[in-house]
Amino acid sequence: MGLLSFLTFPLFLSLLWRLIIVNANFPTTLEGPFKPVTVPFDNKTYHGNAIDLPDTDPQVQRTVQGFEPEQVSVSLSSDYDSVWISWITGDSQIGDDITPLDPESVYSVVQYGIEGSQMNYEEVGYSFVYNQLYPFEGLQNYTSGIIHHVRLTGLEPSTLYQYKCGDPYTSAMSDVFHFRTMPPSSPKNYPHRVAVVGDLGLTYNTSTTFSHLLSNHPDLLVLVGGISYADMYLTNGTGSDCCPCSFDESPIHETYQPRWDYWGRFMQPLVANVPTVLVGGKHEIEPQAEDQIFVSYSSRFAFPSEESGSSSSVYYSFNAGGIHFVILNPYTYYDKSSDQYKWLEGDLYNVNRNVTPWLVAVWYPSWYSTFKAQYREAECMRVEMEDLLYEHGVDIVFNGHVHAYERSNRVYNYSLDPCGPVYITVGDGGSREDIAITHADDPDECPDPSTTADLDIGSGFCGFNFTSGPAAGSFCWNRQPEYSAYRESSFGHGILEVKNETHALWSWHRNRDYYETAGDILYIVREPVRCLANQGN
Repeated sequence: MGLLSFLTFPLFLSLLWRLIIVNANFPTTLEGPFKPVTVPFDNKTYHGNAIDLPDTDPQVQRTVQGFEPEQVSVSLSSDYDSVWISWITGDSQIGDDITPLDPESVYSVVQYGIEGSQMNYEEVGYSFVYNQLYPFEGLQNYTSGIIHHVRLTGLEPSTLYQYKCGDPYTSAMSDVFHFRTMPPSSPKNYPHRVAVVGDLGLTYNTSTTFSHLLSNHPDLLVLVGGISYADMYLTNGTGSDCCPCSFDESPIHETYQPRWDYWGRFMQPLVANVPTVLVGGKHEIEPQAEDQIFVSYSSRFAFPSEESGSSSSVYYSFNAGGIHFVILNPYTYYDKSSDQYKWLEGDLYNVNRNVTPWLVAVWYPSWYSTFKAQYREAECMRVEMEDLLYEHGVDIVFNGHVHAYERSNRVYNYSLDPCGPVYITVGDGGSREDIAITHADDPDECPDPSTTADLDIGSGFCGFNFTSGPAAGSFCWNRQPEYSAYRESSFGHGILEVKNETHALWSWHRNRDYYETAGDILYIVREPVRCLANQGN
């Protein structure tokens, strides 16, 4: 299927599918809270640990010459009329003796136009290289190819554009790619399909997720952390299946930066044509010399930080039609005196729910996952921020980190609440680490509270026993908690289709099924009169 065919999915099929969806008798959150459901783990369809694609795979090898662009991606700016185009030219280097490339040796130019017309518009951006340096003997350093970012502005809403990028003065230009802009912010305008997935990595399971994402034709892609999993490797390229237990003898948590290049090449057919939003998670921290973190993540991709009033690439916001997205990060300061918290207060205060009725928050570790893996490890973040999100009527929260799928009932402070958000964990993209199977409420599986806090999240210890409800006096429930509506240990991805200012269809798709088949599906329904009035908005 050609790129243009991918973006102009046959109209009659699209209309037919939407007609079926609109008239289907799917459950709604108004019928909740739902009785908790756990899908039994199916060992017959489980494929074991995901295996990374090797560096010899043609999908990850460098195929361009000289300064021809590769790893092309398009990222949203803060609103429909602007996007960022990013790419890399020149080859990276890793070893003891590296010499960074000169960014001034090549121009950063995007030529573009509305599909069907000439690409007569041109924008110039900026370029740089980044280094991943380790001041320890035996560890290899890395310097990237030349990274380019160009912002296109003045775009028309809901419009298909074509573009190519590179240096026209040396004939080092890319192939032609396409992207569709977001609709204007309005209670009647929404992107048709928002794909949401976390913890993709770069495995054979990732390949299946990638294929299903392409087939489901998203207008927007939200990657909820766990991107390249370069931090599952030492700098000599030796990999591991367990991130926290593999680097005991290393003076620092090493990463193998070429895995980022592999990931960028592999994902280009999707992220060069579908506006993509990236969320910084634990695997993107990647500490290096001088205590720098998130360097690769922040360098390779563009973020609407400045446009949304943020001073950081790890927390920011943007509009996609009538949806306002807020991206947060627990791996930088988030307490009430922090820059992140103050920015969030201001951002939420300025949201006009008459223009963007839907409010969606996204960050990496889940507050309400009931799996044993990463159970309540972000509790301090919840204590600091949950009240603020609830007061402003956040509708949906997307998380990753836990390598499974789980959807909550509407919940606030561990209690069922018809005005609380629906929390959805989608850390099931296919990463190298094993899929999560065990639940914290399984017999004899409740973790010791002292072992659950993530030191990268900081803010001390907050994992205390519950003080009320069926689990009062305990750290875990003895059955699936009532706030957990559905959970399953399978790889997959999700699709959010906002239909109007009150109804959004959420569907989750297992990798082992046909891509259109939904393993979990329901309408998430907003009740603004009931909830926003009670919450003071």
